[in-house]
Amino acid sequence: MEEANKTVVSEFIFQGLCTSRELQIFLLMPFSALYLMTVIGNLFVVILIIIDRHLHSPMYFLLAHLSFIDFCLSSVTTPKLTTDLLKGNKTISFGGCMSQILCVHFFGGGEMVLLVTMAYDRYVAICRPLHYTSIMDTQKCIWLVLISWIIGFVHAISQLILILELPFCGPRVIDSFFCDIPLVMKLACVNTDTLGIVISADSGVLATSCFILLLISYTYILLTVQLHSKDGSSKALSTCTSHIIVVVLFFGPCIFIYLWPVSITWVDKFLAVFYTVITPLLNPAIYTLRNKDIKNAVKKLKKSQVNLEIIFRHLF
Repeated sequence: MEEANKTVVSEFIFQGLCTSRELQIFLLMPFSALYLMTVIGNLFVVILIIIDRHLHSPMYFLLAHLSFIDFCLSSVTTPKLTTDLLKGNKTISFGGCMSQILCVHFFGGGEMVLLVTMAYDRYVAICRPLHYTSIMDTQKCIWLVLISWIIGFVHAISQLILILELPFCGPRVIDSFFCDIPLVMKLACVNTDTLGIVISADSGVLATSCFILLLISYTYILLTVQLHSKDGSSKALSTCTSHIIVVVLFFGPCIFIYLWPVSITWVDKFLAVFYTVITPLLNPAIYTLRNKDIKNAVKKLKKSQVNLEIIFRHLF
């Protein structure tokens, strides 16, 4: 009898972003274009940093990992969202749903910690410039990135284990476009109020702690920048501004979704689209448009392509 009360739901059904068939067809091209731009933009940043030796510094090493995480985070939800816009019956297997939960929290948690690491890198570069190369050496950078991946994985596994313990034996309609923990918990056949508090506390503590650390770090950095000369502080201020924009865009929706006591469906959907679809696209754009080193690397790449074209024309 106890086994019979365990999970019997083999798949879940997504309601998607909206119920209008016409609007779903209309949204197909924009979301497809957004995902394509996200993939190209983030992978371009990663490849550019790898091939340009002038970008082989701790800041760009961390930026390459941020772009890779954004690519992965977007790939967890956006392809499924896009293909479901063509379907009347939007389903996902139980295993697929649990995998989405694991990956979203893995990459999301890892990105939170990585953003803190990037803030630490800027703190050392601006507040302790003479010791920067000794503090942010290659080994330490690798360890900092590994720690962000490990914390993200531990966070995701802890969330998934709590969800897997729940019995799902009845309702299976999720009012969203991907499996998010608060929505999946509503479908369980037991009272999940206490569990909801535990899970929200887990996600909330990680997000809020990282966000507070980032606020403290960048406040201290900006105060330090004011004490330096204008020539030395302009580049640092520009870099920090880019980081702060990314932090606000990423943490704002996450904190709102997991800590705001009142759940409004359309608001939650909009914020979910924002941090899983829009933010991974904005990150490479923000860093590329505001970063002179990246711009110079792109110009060099264009020149090398032109030179290669000239050589091939002469050869063939």
